[in-house]
Amino acid sequence: MTQRRILILAGRGRYEDPWHDHAATSHAVAGLIGDLGTVEVRGLFRDALDDLGPDDLLVVNSGTGRRDPEFDGSDDDWLGVHARLAGWARSGGALLGLHQAANTFYDAPDWEAVLGGRWIPGESMHPPIGEARFDLAHGHPVTDGLAAVEAFDERYCHLRTTPDARILGTTRDDDGATHPVLWVTEAHGGRTVYSALGHDVRSYAAESHRVLLRRAVSWLLS
Repeated sequence: MTQRRILILAGRGRYEDPWHDHAATSHAVAGLIGDLGTVEVRGLFRDALDDLGPDDLLVVNSGTGRRDPEFDGSDDDWLGVHARLAGWARSGGALLGLHQAANTFYDAPDWEAVLGGRWIPGESMHPPIGEARFDLAHGHPVTDGLAAVEAFDERYCHLRTTPDARILGTTRDDDGATHPVLWVTEAHGGRTVYSALGHDVRSYAAESHRVLLRRAVSWLLS
C-alpha cells in the first residue's frame, strides 16, 4: 500500500524567531514519524504548498518573526498561500500544529478556526522552560491509554481555544492554574491536532512525548 505524504513546514523569515530552531525540531519530528508515511521537510517559502494534495498530512512547525516586504514579501503577497491552506483544511485536510503553530500566521484570517486556537499577544505566556508535566484526558484515540507527558519544555499558558476545540491535554502554571495545551478539532471540515509541546529537540527526547506525537499522527492519517 502506498504511504501518504507527511509534509512538515519549518518556519523561516516572517515565520521564525531567534528562540526556536524550527529546522532542528522539524527534522526531529521527521525522524520520529518516518515509518508512518513518506516524510518531507520544507522551509516555509511562498511556494511550499503549491503541490499540497488532499491525502497529505500537513505539519506546521513555524512561529512569528520578521515581517519585511523587502525580505520575503508583504502580507498581500502571502494571501494566496493562506487561502490555499484554509481551503485545503476545510475540504477535509489533516493538519498537525506544533508548539508555535499557535503563534504563527497572524496574517491569515482563517488560521485560528482551522487550528482550533491561538496565542494571544500580551495575554498568552509561558513560565521559564524546564522539566514540565502535561496531563492527558482520555476518551479519544490520540490520548486513550497514555499517561501524562513529562518533558523538558515550555508550558504555554492562556492560549485561546475555539468553542469547538476538544481539550485533550493541560498543564499548570507556577500558581497552579490549569491551561489547555493539546486539543483536536474537526468543526472546520477537516481534522486538526494541536500540541503546544516541542520548544526544542530536548522535548522530543522524552519517550512519553514521542508516543503522544506518533499517536496524534496515526489518528490524523486514519
